[in-house]
Amino acid sequence: MPVTLAEASNNAQEDFDATVIDEFRKESTILDTLTFDDAVNPAGGGATMTYGYRRLATQATAATRELNHEYQAQNVTTTKHNVELAVMGGAFTIDRVIARIGPAASGAVALNMAQKVKATRTRFADEVINGDTNVDAHGFDGLDKALVGTSTEFRANSVTNWSDLDTDASVKHKALDDLDEFLSLLDGTPTILLGNRRLLAKVRGIVRRTGMYVRDPIQGLIGANGRPITRESYGGITFADPGDKAGSNSPIIPVETRTVGVSTTNLTDLYAYRVGLDGFHGVTTVGSQLVATWLPDFSTPGAVKSGEVELGPVAVALKATKAAAVFRNIKVA
Repeated sequence: MPVTLAEASNNAQEDFDATVIDEFRKESTILDTLTFDDAVNPAGGGATMTYGYRRLATQATAATRELNHEYQAQNVTTTKHNVELAVMGGAFTIDRVIARIGPAASGAVALNMAQKVKATRTRFADEVINGDTNVDAHGFDGLDKALVGTSTEFRANSVTNWSDLDTDASVKHKALDDLDEFLSLLDGTPTILLGNRRLLAKVRGIVRRTGMYVRDPIQGLIGANGRPITRESYGGITFADPGDKAGSNSPIIPVETRTVGVSTTNLTDLYAYRVGLDGFHGVTTVGSQLVATWLPDFSTPGAVKSGEVELGPVAVALKATKAAAVFRNIKVA
């Protein structure tokens, strides 16, 4: 049956695993909102890790008919797609002497484990957006690749200037119209909007003026300061920054110079998708725990021990083209 990280946390075998899963949920809106279809069974000699599905490419039509006449037949079209499940995570090594130094909250084991969790969740977000099996054969294809040339790739050949929303009052209203026009491309209300921090600052300013901007606490998730984790939304659509690439300060959704007619600086993209098994969802194996951890075992001989964090096997599937969209070439400065 389909699972979420919240359900995986409840079913974790070890208390520490549940804690780590909650850390993934707190800082990754993508992981927390995705539903994972646990449909891949790697059992058997082939040990396949492939998820095959058909993506809805056209919509069904309906019409009236004259009595004693048949409807004109029309069938929807689908395209076949396969995705290979990927495993991601990281390992670290610690000397048993160093592991005993310092309080537990800031010790070497806790520090390395927390940083590996952070790197793994951002690597998954990077794959969801930028994944390309032609670049990394061990990953999976993401939204940037899947949406190229589709009906939900918005303004791929033009620039939308949101660099200064304060000069003219009409610019703010035009930006809101742009945003709503973009969201209307989807086949339903999207679950999430994804953009980098510079673009989300613009989006936040736009939607505040509608009176529909809210920040809600997430039940069961408590931050380091003891206060509930909150998420921002506009009209029920959560929006979030996927963060920076693992091991760097470069945003997962870049701000870059592109040639759109002419060379233009500070362009970026805004993504939206609707989570659902008939829309955009995650994929994992049958009975998967999704997240696993291995702490260093200092009870056995050996001076240097290793620990690991692993997410997977996982991938994402886009069942309907109109379940996801991308707003290209937004100028933010």
